[in-house]
Amino acid sequence: MVTPAIPPLYRDADFNGPLSDAHAARLVRDLDSLEGRRVVDIGCGWAELLLRALESEPTATGLGIDLGREAIEHGRANARARGLDERVELVVGDVGAWSGAHADVVVNNGASHVWGGDPVEHTVNALEAVSAMLAPGGRFLFGECFWLREPTEGELAAMRDVPRAQYRFLPDLVDLALSHGFRLRALSQASLEEWDDFESRHARGWEEWLLDHPDSPDAAEVRARADRHREFRVRGARSTIGLAYLSLIRV
Repeated sequence: MVTPAIPPLYRDADFNGPLSDAHAARLVRDLDSLEGRRVVDIGCGWAELLLRALESEPTATGLGIDLGREAIEHGRANARARGLDERVELVVGDVGAWSGAHADVVVNNGASHVWGGDPVEHTVNALEAVSAMLAPGGRFLFGECFWLREPTEGELAAMRDVPRAQYRFLPDLVDLALSHGFRLRALSQASLEEWDDFESRHARGWEEWLLDHPDSPDAAEVRARADRHREFRVRGARSTIGLAYLSLIRV
């Protein structure tokens, strides 16, 4: 535990991922009408995308689940401030031990890992779980990483914990989704500008902490974490990993 605490990511970032306001609005529109729908966000973080979906349709209700207690509490505070707390339930919980709930629409955005297991199986685990949750006609917004191009050995080394087999090229990711009982309604991907904006915000808390606490006994640890993250992005992921947003229909 670093003392004082590093500022939470939501202090600097609207979403826990590379997503602009305009792109988020488009993703919500791509789900089609949410009138009377139950939207379940799995691995929701502080649930900003879920809250924006509910803001777009006053008859929609929502459930978000995530292991991060601080993020969930922040999402609850945002829901109260925006008058959404009576239409959304945000729960601290482990998706792997969760019994599920009725859903007309499921969101799993950059969080296929929440079902656990080998990272190579995360994408399949997410598709299998959500396919079983939804009735025909149900909608699934799936945000998942893919390879923009074949990474070099040096880039894989910089990314350390990302196995080459964890991600696919985009056409293969789409085919995998379709093989689990979905049709593709819409497709987009995070832009480089969105990635750079998010990663800069992600690093801001660490860098400002280091400026404010240069003599802290924890400074070396924080600096090492910030350096690893920068190397991951600059020498590994920036030109190799994309994030696709698949708007899917259960058939």
